[in-house]
Amino acid sequence: MVIKLKIEFDAVMLKHDLINGAYFKMPFDVEKEFGARRVKVVAMFDNYEYRGSIVYMGDCFMIGITQAIRKAIGKEIGDIVHISLVKDEQERVVEIPQDLEEVLKHNEEAKTFLDSLSFSIKKKMITYITDSKKPETRQAHLEKIVEMLSNKEKMK
Repeated sequence: MVIKLKIEFDAVMLKHDLINGAYFKMPFDVEKEFGARRVKVVAMFDNYEYRGSIVYMGDCFMIGITQAIRKAIGKEIGDIVHISLVKDEQERVVEIPQDLEEVLKHNEEAKTFLDSLSFSIKKKMITYITDSKKPETRQAHLEKIVEMLSNKEKMK
């Protein structure tokens, strides 16, 4: 039986200085508890599950919270949120939509580049396609992503 370390605490939601983003500072020694400076975790924000990472950002360890989660839990900047964290050992996989898969069959270089990207970047790209409401918007987003993948120098 594997026992996973679970850390729970309450924290004030802080505003990111430059964007409409929010985060929480970790009130414990992340490196001591998890043995790393970047840790993939399953977080519960007031009982809303989120898979993300604890990262070191210059002067503190933190985890971000999305606007969608803030809305779902009814919390804003300055509010206190109950947080529980467990190290995420599960492989992170992004499901590639069929229309993108079809295009990538004919563009091996773009497929190879997509496969090399991190989970979070792949997820953003796929969400950009799949969140499109109109078929013509989805097609335009699909074409834009394929163009970006085909011209990886532009992404650097």
